[in-house]
Order: sequence, then structure tokens, then C-alpha cells
Amino acid sequence: MDAELFPRARAEIAPGAVHVPDWLDPVRQRELLRACREWARPPAGLRTVRTPGGGTMTARQVCLGLHWYPYAYARTVVDGDGSPVKPFPDWLGELGRRAVTDALGAGAATEAAYDIALINYYDSDARMGMHRDADEKADAPVVSLSLGDTCVFRFGNTETRARPYTDVELRSGDLFVFGGPSRLAYHGVPRVHAGTAPPELGLTGRLNITLRVSGL
Repeated sequence: MDAELFPRARAEIAPGAVHVPDWLDPVRQRELLRACREWARPPAGLRTVRTPGGGTMTARQVCLGLHWYPYAYARTVVDGDGSPVKPFPDWLGELGRRAVTDALGAGAATEAAYDIALINYYDSDARMGMHRDADEKADAPVVSLSLGDTCVFRFGNTETRARPYTDVELRSGDLFVFGGPSRLAYHGVPRVHAGTAPPELGLTGRLNITLRVSGL
């Protein structure tokens, strides 16, 4: 039998870290993609992120609500065109809260409002090294939404970038939420599978929309 005939199952990857396949239906994926394309336009649009050591990230990024740069937040694109960061829309915050409830249960929903989005664009050669989302002052769960090409998402532990970790296949429409004991786990993207995006989406590459509560 063809494995694709059977739905992929929701899975707890680590305590507080849950993968929900196909959480975004095709219509919502297209709506979110249209919004991402608008957010990517200048000013304060898609940019290459430069690290303090002089290197560059291979995934390009645009921010909403607050601008992230290594390793802090600002209200303007301090490492780019200097423009004010684009606003974080209420509907995206509502999507984030619903994602947490669906992944972790009603008891995990935070009263704090989601107010930051980091949107990363990966072409076929882009990667993301193992890192922690540790620049926020709130400990609300991180919400990750995938559009476009399938990737290998490596979810690790809170102590080290090395093993133990689990590799998860994230496809277009998938949701990944991590909070609680896994909130500061190291994670990264070692590979993107080019040409695997749903053809009807009209996207070459992968978009990852990460929602956070700043606490700032």
C-alpha cells in the first residue's frame, strides 16, 4: 500500500515539543504565503542576516513586531535599511494561540499575546545551524509554521548542540510547537529538499514562520 494514502500522525518529539502534520489546509497556506510576500517587500523587507563574527546566514529573514538581529531585538531594522519594523497583525497572534492549544492542549495556552514573527526563507542551499530561541524574556511556547519545500528539522536538547536530537520531516502546512521543558532546546535545519513544495502553492523554496512572545 502507498504510505501517502495514510495521514501522518501527530507526534510528541520531546516533552512540550509537538509536531502536527498538515495543520494548515491548502487555502490557509496560500493566504499565509500572500501575506509573507507582502511582508518581504521593502522597506523593512527580506534581508540577509549578518552575524557578529562577520558571517552571513544562508536563510534570509523578515521580522514583524520587533526586529531580531544577532542577538537582540529592536524597533527598527538596525542591521538593514533602518526602517521601522512592520507591525505584527492581530490575526497572526490568534493563529499562534490556536496553534498552541491544538498542539499542547488548552492548559498550555498563554495569556501573553504573541507579538513577534521571524519569517525565514530557505532556498535549496540554505541551512540553519543548531541554536536556541533565547533572546525573549517570556517563556511562552514557540510556534513554527512551514510553507513550501520539505525540510529536515533537527530538534535537540537544552544542554548542547550535539546529540541527542531527533530529525523530523516538516512539510508544507505542518505545525511544530515547543514550550515548557523544551522551550530552550537547540534546533536547526540541516537540509531542504528542493522541488517538494505543493505545485499549487506556487512557491520555490521554503518559508518558516516562527511566532514568539517577546515579554519585552
